[in-house]
Amino acid sequence: MAYLCGSKSFVIPAVTDNRVSSFEGVGCFSFSNTSKRSSPFTCLSISSHAVIKEVVQTEKAPAALGPYSQAIKSNNLLFVSGVLGLLPQTGKFISDNVEDQTEQLLKNAGEILKAGGASYSSVVKTTILLADLKDFKIVNEIYAKYFPSPAPARATYQVAALPMDAKIEIEFIAAL
Repeated sequence: MAYLCGSKSFVIPAVTDNRVSSFEGVGCFSFSNTSKRSSPFTCLSISSHAVIKEVVQTEKAPAALGPYSQAIKSNNLLFVSGVLGLLPQTGKFISDNVEDQTEQLLKNAGEILKAGGASYSSVVKTTILLADLKDFKIVNEIYAKYFPSPAPARATYQVAALPMDAKIEIEFIAAL
């Protein structure tokens, strides 16, 4: 009995304005040449779907600090990059305390969500990065004011350091 299997993936990108479309496909085949005890088996499967990626940008929130976007829309989801408690006008922190930074970053995130066609109520997952996990309780109190029930799924981590020595950073995923 001999089997031959193979698969091939391909992506064909096309860029227009801030949108990137690509068509992805996967194909596979298998052949079997067997004795008279069983029948030969042949299968061919091809699947494809379009992936659209659109940049979301607003001046009502601080600009990205590096080579990344404030947010990306893709396939009915909005992916918001980590947001800090910076003032959009100055690019500086509102203050050095976690309470003020949390409030400001949630306001910034609200502007990015709005620019992407989403809101706090459409957020399905957040990831919170804290410089000090001892701030967990106060962050929860502020966070709860912004997210209606049911609250999004969430992970919270203490990290060694955050950009610009921030006290907190949060990233978001919203359904559109």
